[in-house]
Amino acid sequence: MDNDLKKVLIGRRTELGYSHQQIADEVSISRQFYGMIENGERRPSVEVAKKIGRVMDLDWQIFFESIGNYKLQKGVG
Repeated sequence: MDNDLKKVLIGRRTELGYSHQQIADEVSISRQFYGMIENGERRPSVEVAKKIGRVMDLDWQIFFESIGNYKLQKGVG
């Protein structure tokens, strides 16, 4: 995950006034897993990405666009 996506997630969560735990509860995942997603340590499944997108009013595809863009920029894949 690139830093831009991390900034988007942190910024949006803060804007909404949610804690990691509140997002995790809404999405039915652990707080630790959500923290890993937000910090770029883990990538969510499509199902979890869609749930996070609904809760945070974000396009769920943002989680996967950054991978493709990174690979294109670096010539990977």
